[in-house]
Amino acid sequence: MFTDRSGPRRRTLLRAAPAALAAAALGVPRIGQAQASAITLIVPTAPAGTTDFAARLLAEPLARRLGQTVVVENRAGANGAIGTGAVARARPDGNTLLVQYSGYHVGSPAVVPNIGYDVRKDFTPIGLLMDSPQVLFLHPSVPVKTVAELVAYAKERPGKLNYASSGNGSIQHLGTELLKQKAGIDIAHVPYRGTGPATQDLLSGRVEMFMTTPPPLMPYVRDGSLRALAITSAERHPALPDVPTMAQSGLDDFVLVAWFAVFGPAGMSEPVTRRLADAVRAVTEEADFRRRTEDQGAVIRLLTPAELGERVDRELTEWTRVVQAANIKPE
Repeated sequence: MFTDRSGPRRRTLLRAAPAALAAAALGVPRIGQAQASAITLIVPTAPAGTTDFAARLLAEPLARRLGQTVVVENRAGANGAIGTGAVARARPDGNTLLVQYSGYHVGSPAVVPNIGYDVRKDFTPIGLLMDSPQVLFLHPSVPVKTVAELVAYAKERPGKLNYASSGNGSIQHLGTELLKQKAGIDIAHVPYRGTGPATQDLLSGRVEMFMTTPPPLMPYVRDGSLRALAITSAERHPALPDVPTMAQSGLDDFVLVAWFAVFGPAGMSEPVTRRLADAVRAVTEEADFRRRTEDQGAVIRLLTPAELGERVDRELTEWTRVVQAANIKPE
């Protein structure tokens, strides 16, 4: 059974009882004790962003495979620190997991070193769900069709254009700061409490730019509400064949990929970690999960828990350098 707790009064149940009964009949052990067997996937963002999309895409098939109730719970705030910190402090029994966005996991700690937890020590890596390049989205009120035109337009209006992010230290924030450095433009940062609120202000024209992962914004590109200028992957994505890469748009060596992954608290036992890791990996290999991921401009990339931990370590070091070079301070 999958439970949606995206808000205090909103709960949607998708039952996976046949799978649970089958698991019981086969003698498949559950994680944790029977009286606390539900798994909570904590999402440290507001609903409607890519992290939320990833968690809800994972929840139902994970419930099926484990024969357990899976609860999705949004705990947004403090640039991801509220939800992330809750998992860091949770019991390491496998019943409380974090569906995490790389901007919050390696970006926010780079900006706020005393954030309240250590991502290298306080979490157990479980599995990567998807990699997602960023797409540079514009409100159609900005009269440009290419990155080169945008750069020229911004240079004529220093400080006049605004760009959104899901928070200070997010990959959207740090990635757009890199864009500013490479293009030599001056645009203002407007942080939001998640991708959902940022998207609403982009659609209304309150902000003009948003460089973010494509899944939640692609419907608006398809209906003409937004314009997609460029993608930050090394190659064009099959789901976005008309969107050029940043390199094709004149900005060489601009490759930026966000990721979404599952972590547990530190101290989880090896059998529990392995069982969860195997289940998450199996879900990402399902044809429906892969199709729905790729349809939204993201890609599946398989990593072992150890490889995911190494990626966290490497990217935290890299983003700390970017933050220091851009002199980004906590807000």
